Amino acid sequence: MKRRLTIWHVLALAIGYSFLYGPIASLIIYSFNESKLVTVWGGFSTRWYGELLANDKLLDAARLSLGIAAASATGAVVIGTLAAITLVRYGRFPGRLLFTSMMTAPLVMPEVITGLSLLLLFVFLEQLTGWPEGRGIVTIVIAHTTLAAAYVVVIVQARLGQMDRSLEEAAADLGARPMRVFLTVTLPLTAPALAAGWLLSFTLSLDDLVIASFVSGPGSTTLPMVVFSSVRLGVTPQINALATVIIFGVALIVLIAGWLLKRRTVR
Repeated sequence: MKRRLTIWHVLALAIGYSFLYGPIASLIIYSFNESKLVTVWGGFSTRWYGELLANDKLLDAARLSLGIAAASATGAVVIGTLAAITLVRYGRFPGRLLFTSMMTAPLVMPEVITGLSLLLLFVFLEQLTGWPEGRGIVTIVIAHTTLAAAYVVVIVQARLGQMDRSLEEAAADLGARPMRVFLTVTLPLTAPALAAGWLLSFTLSLDDLVIASFVSGPGSTTLPMVVFSSVRLGVTPQINALATVIIFGVALIVLIAGWLLKRRTVR
C-alpha cells in the first residue's frame, strides 16, 4: 500500500533541507558581497574572488593541502587494502585481535589523543634516530595516512567479504599465480571500494585541523589551519569566496561521477 505525500511530509523535507543547506546557500550569496562585512549586504561584486587569486598565502596552503591529501589517501588505500586482505583471507592467526584493534582504533579515538600521541612519537624518533627532522609535510602525511587507513580497512573489508571467492579459485585453477589473481580478479572487483576509500581518505585529510595542528611545523601550514587562524579574528569575504570555490568543485565532481555511473548502468 502506497502512502500519499502530504503537506506535512513536504514541510518536514523543506525544514530539513533548509537546516542543512541554508547556511551553505547564505555563504555562497555573501561571497559576492561588495562590503567587507560579511553580514551586511553592500551590493553584488566579484572583487573577493580576485583578491583570493592574489592571496598567495591561501593559494599555497590550498596546494599544500591537496598534495598532502593525495599522498595520504594513496598511502591509506595501500595499507588499508593489505590489512583488509589479511583480515578476510587469512582467517584466524596469532595476534589477530590485537591487529584488528590497532587498525580500527583511530575510528573511535579522539583526534586530540591521536595528534598528541603522534607528536610524542615523532619527537621520540627524532631523538633516537634523527628522523623525522622536525615536523613538516612528511609528518602530516604519516599522521593522515594513519587516520585514513582505518576507514579504508572497513570499506575494503566489507567488499571482500561480499566477493565470490570461486572466481579467484577458478583463476588459480587455470594456472594464474597469486599476484596475477589479485591483479586480474580481486583488484577489479574491489575497485569501487578502493575508489570510495581513496575519496574518503582524501576528504578526511583535506578537512583535518586538529591532528595537523599537532604534527605540522614552519612552512607546512595546511588550508584548514590558515582558515581557522583567519576566522578567529572574524570571517572575511575571501574565506566565503574560497568556500564557494570548494563547494562548486565538489559539486562538479559529484555530477561527473553520477553521469559516469549512469552511463555504466545504461550499458
